[in-house]
Amino acid sequence: MIADPARLVFLALLLVALGGFLVVEFRRDAGSASRAVVAWGLIFVAVVAAAGLWEDVRRDVLPRQAVVSPTRIEVPVGPDGHFHLTAELNGVPVRFVVDTGASSIALRPRDAERVGIDLDRLVFAGRARTANGLVPTATVRLDSVAIGEILDENVPALVIRGEVDRSLLGMDYLSRFARVGFEGGTLVLER
Repeated sequence: MIADPARLVFLALLLVALGGFLVVEFRRDAGSASRAVVAWGLIFVAVVAAAGLWEDVRRDVLPRQAVVSPTRIEVPVGPDGHFHLTAELNGVPVRFVVDTGASSIALRPRDAERVGIDLDRLVFAGRARTANGLVPTATVRLDSVAIGEILDENVPALVIRGEVDRSLLGMDYLSRFARVGFEGGTLVLER
């Protein structure tokens, strides 16, 4: 195998520069230079280890849903014990907590604005019971809700006025699936 000459020149210049720096530093203060070399060596090893383990860390810390087929979605349990799912509402990705205790899709105000709902035009005439107590709600209709290839149109939802960490994907929407089940630590949605 013939190496790229430009790459060899670059590596040679890099080695000469590093070697020259080390010679100068070791002449000035060998103890301090040795500590610096060891520290940078450990930093390099840590970066290489982190890069090698990134996929494992990402899978455990940020589990992702998988669209297994056009009619099957698998959602792994998150580190907090909840199932987090991303759906596109009116073409905008929104992260949800799947909540079988919620009756409908419940959008926090920030997500509602992101999908094109004008909060100033809503009438918050309803009430919903949350972990934070009763909160005002407004009924809206979403043009579309898509998860993978599964698309629903003209979907009813609520906008919650108040402090909510995440939007909730509740039973009104989940009941559109033929099967909602659990396989180990995975939520399975099938049409």
